[in-house]
Amino acid sequence: MARPVTPLLAVDCVIHLPHHGDRIVLIERRNPPHGWALPGGFVDVGERLERAALREMREETGLRVTLEALLGCYSDPARDPRGHTVSVVYVARAAGEPAAADDARAVRLVDPADPGVPLAFDHGLILSDYLRFRATGEPAPLRL
Repeated sequence: MARPVTPLLAVDCVIHLPHHGDRIVLIERRNPPHGWALPGGFVDVGERLERAALREMREETGLRVTLEALLGCYSDPARDPRGHTVSVVYVARAAGEPAAADDARAVRLVDPADPGVPLAFDHGLILSDYLRFRATGEPAPLRL
């Protein structure tokens, strides 16, 4: 049987730093598509989603995060201009100060309700879902 052609799989995290109030971490992307984004990246073959999230956060921000919840899965085929990519998004917390590394050109702490920078991909939608999660405890709604 031929191997199926499937979307790429990525992980992203909404990282909050309790010692910075309600602010979350965004990175400025070094590679196209440019803009500000939640830290994240592709899952390696043989890697669990959760391990990929921990690895990517460490690589891009220098932070060791604790995953708190699964916010949702984002699978709109148009969400990534490079091609169909599905992202599993976690809510995470960390201590310390983030620093840009790997694919991140810069890092910034922002108010998730008003990041003040242009967001890449569908990360505005993800932040809306995160604010809803913070207010209600409910994960992202199913989108058909």
